[in-house]
Amino acid sequence: MPDPDPPTLGAVRPQRLLTQNREMKAIDAWNWSLPAWAGRLADGGTYNTCPSAGICARVCYARNGTYLWPSVRAKHEANLMFVLDDLAGWETAMIAELGRRALHGRWIRIHDSGDFFSDAYLASWLRSCRARPDVRFYCYTKEVDRFRRLVEPDPPTNPRWVYSYGGIQDHLLDPRIDRVADVFPDERAITEAGWSSQDASDLLAVLGPPQVGISANRIPAFLRRLSGRRFSTWQAEAERAAHRRRNRPAADAGTESRPRQSPAA
Repeated sequence: MPDPDPPTLGAVRPQRLLTQNREMKAIDAWNWSLPAWAGRLADGGTYNTCPSAGICARVCYARNGTYLWPSVRAKHEANLMFVLDDLAGWETAMIAELGRRALHGRWIRIHDSGDFFSDAYLASWLRSCRARPDVRFYCYTKEVDRFRRLVEPDPPTNPRWVYSYGGIQDHLLDPRIDRVADVFPDERAITEAGWSSQDASDLLAVLGPPQVGISANRIPAFLRRLSGRRFSTWQAEAERAAHRRRNRPAADAGTESRPRQSPAA
């Protein structure tokens, strides 16, 4: 991704960067949010905050319910525009806000929606973590390669992360070595797989056993799409199907391989 453009003159910046939803209040934590996955901003620009999303985008909780309320969407889009327009200014503002006395010793969840969509953005978060060693951070991410390159060789002392299945980089994960999270149909499926649920507290994703099970959201349409599978299983199925399509001989593709003909004049 190219360097962010200079700050937009007159741009309205969020007064507060960190917020608390009901889940975060229950564990005395704060969160930072971006719009989920891909979309278009008010200025006409497009974005993709989850470039490594796979099947997870089809059942994303952050593209449903309260996340679609106009006030919530506007807040998340304002956060993203701040990052895109003035990354250095956003970093300064974030470090200043993290210095609030109320956040000393608290946990910050980076992204209850969105992900580390560029090297520059992730590097800015790493500098922010190092600047505030008295604050603790945690995150889920599908940006496995980016973390392998930029975080794992020399991580700050105060962030913890868990790699989550359901993305196009699943093949880079090794549950024998990596801390990983997978979405299951329900709590019973988590137990039967021998994984540890984070249902009691989201912090268990980074503080509990390293194989983290998450029960799927009880949204009927999402459960139908999940069809009793784990995210890791569904993603693997999707990749096998895509591989078959890419390697299907042209003769087998039939009329799909021929360009559409325009009507005769």
